[in-house]
Amino acid sequence: MTVANNPKLVTFERLKVSCGQCNLNELCFPHGMDQEDMSKLDAVVEQRKPLQKNDFLYREGDESHAIYAVRSGSIKTIVESPNGDEQIVGFHLPGELLGLDGFMDGSHTCTAISLETTSVCVMPMPKLEGLCSTLPGLQSQMRRIMGKEVTEEHQMLLMLGKMSAEEKIATFLLSISRRMVERHWKATEFVLSMPRQDIANYLGLAVETVSRLFAQYQDSGIIKVDRRRISILDLQRLKGIVGECKTTEARNSAKS
Repeated sequence: MTVANNPKLVTFERLKVSCGQCNLNELCFPHGMDQEDMSKLDAVVEQRKPLQKNDFLYREGDESHAIYAVRSGSIKTIVESPNGDEQIVGFHLPGELLGLDGFMDGSHTCTAISLETTSVCVMPMPKLEGLCSTLPGLQSQMRRIMGKEVTEEHQMLLMLGKMSAEEKIATFLLSISRRMVERHWKATEFVLSMPRQDIANYLGLAVETVSRLFAQYQDSGIIKVDRRRISILDLQRLKGIVGECKTTEARNSAKS
């Protein structure tokens, strides 16, 4: 995910090799671990040559050897239906993990493809399993990550099954905005690394619908669109489309 005009933009050159010094560690495995435990994790993390756009990190059916953490760039994950149709099931940004789909039977159930030049940290499964047996902090983090995966899957099912097209686009933009905040980047300005057809596939919409709603939100003064560059001009109205404002107000009223 490229973020334009952002002084805190994370690039491969600016990232540190050490987990303890990496400015994404609060999103990744080291979160909540002490310095000694992070040093042990450092010892098993491997670096690879950066992926170029449209390179495969792994393919569906490949044997699962590791968990991967995105250091810079972005990756999409895809599953294929029995009739050959492809469905995008996730977009992974810096600090996020992928490869957990290989936990069940030792082989990947989806395909991971880079959306742009992307670098990853590689955590070989045998070494990681060995560490989990000795580091309680790492075990706790594994449980947190698995729980997050389940929560995101539930949210995805809700979005595809119950939301209108307008709500899906608003939810998607709010999700990117939230993830920007988690990385201490601008919440209202970002460049989407994925093309419109990928967004449409992910949300279960037609490409024309995605383009029409982007234009509609721009005409309404909610966002500004310049190719893949998005500026959110009215965050509260965008939240209102999916009812977040009402939900927040209800919570605040209950507390008072």
